[in-house]
Amino acid sequence: MLAFIIIYAVILILAGALIGRKAKTASDFFVAGRNLNSGLLFTTLIAANLGAGSTVGVAALAYKYGLSAWWWIGSAGIGSMILAFIVGPRIWKISREHNFFTLSDYLEMRYNKIFSGLLSIMMAVGTLALFSGQLLGIAWILETVAGIPKLYGVLTGAVVTTIYFAAGGLLSSAFVNIIEVAVILIGFIIAVPYVLNYGGGFENIALKINNASYFDFFGMGSTAIIGYLIMLVPSFFISPGLIGKVFGARDVKAIKIGTALNGLVQLLFAVIPVIIGMAAFAYFPDLENADTALPVIMKNILPFPAASLALAAIFAAEVSTSDTVLYMLAGAVTNDIYKKFINQKISGENLLRASRIVTVICGILGIYLALNLQSIISALTIFYSLMSVSLAAPLIFGLFTKRAKSSGAILSAVLGIALTLYITFFKNGVIDFGIIKLNASTCGIILSFVVMSVSLLFSRSDN
Repeated sequence: MLAFIIIYAVILILAGALIGRKAKTASDFFVAGRNLNSGLLFTTLIAANLGAGSTVGVAALAYKYGLSAWWWIGSAGIGSMILAFIVGPRIWKISREHNFFTLSDYLEMRYNKIFSGLLSIMMAVGTLALFSGQLLGIAWILETVAGIPKLYGVLTGAVVTTIYFAAGGLLSSAFVNIIEVAVILIGFIIAVPYVLNYGGGFENIALKINNASYFDFFGMGSTAIIGYLIMLVPSFFISPGLIGKVFGARDVKAIKIGTALNGLVQLLFAVIPVIIGMAAFAYFPDLENADTALPVIMKNILPFPAASLALAAIFAAEVSTSDTVLYMLAGAVTNDIYKKFINQKISGENLLRASRIVTVICGILGIYLALNLQSIISALTIFYSLMSVSLAAPLIFGLFTKRAKSSGAILSAVLGIALTLYITFFKNGVIDFGIIKLNASTCGIILSFVVMSVSLLFSRSDN
């Protein structure tokens, strides 16, 4: 299996390097020359969304909570549909008119430089946590299946992703993602029959577990499900990485078809890691670490050919999402921070060079963080919470009303994050309202929308 992964990794690097030679400008690096058709947009979006959280992380959630773990990817699919038909087409037209490379470019125009700069700094920190989560997912897989120590697993994921993304940015990753998506979907689809047949079918697995709530679509509880919906649905239509990919679309038709197909595949794919995680609990109920549920199934149940393909699929899932994270980091640090606040006269050629250097530096920092994180979901939650609380209200109000002002955007982000941190550290992460319990990020997002709404009362339509 290890040899198979090495060969696959080399193919990804070579493909990325080959395509990367065509990246001659900053536009090629950040928005692929604005020439992605619906097929390329679909593959690069679905590759970004089917990562550590959607595979290893969701299988771990299913191992603990059962069928209701579907809501993690399901929430992402819902958010993708909103991106496809509401947010994406609208913001793409603005980006094309003003030649924007990143979401921060839009936020600077819509609000001000201070607001976009503060968010860029915060996103850079949160995105590093997300990148480390993807590397951690790769490490768990390689350690469990092939016996590779965590350090070398993290290094493998970081080196492969950093090299092929640094070569050409979105231009190279969009084409490499085609290979990755094919391997991901084929690998997981083939794995499911083996997993179910091992236990005599899904009904026998249910009898073995014998826990009704485990097979309840809402078994995780309303607090967790509402938390996922409020945290994750916005994350998938406000994410700087996903919106940046949408900026690379050829036209509105490509956005609607490619992004909607991405959302549909997520909604369908969500069942696969859930089934695998539930089966892992039935077969191996005493795992010390739920994050190992998926690789344990691969190692102990799948025959060698299927296991090798499944391992490649998981490796592809983690790497494909990692390149999107590096894409966000490169954009935040070079275009949104360095260019706007340090060297405003930087040429396109030097911006391209700086983006490649920053990509390598962020790859190194991601390795350090991954070696010090305990779980994938914890890493992803840091990122999604920061992003949703700070960005959702300013972006939505900014796109759909001229009355939204910079002061309201800044206040909504600051107060939302402050409430989220307060509940996290002083209320054990949950507020009990009697009828319902809301987690920290849910409360923060609700407050940010309330503050943004109230700010409209004190603003004029001319902004």
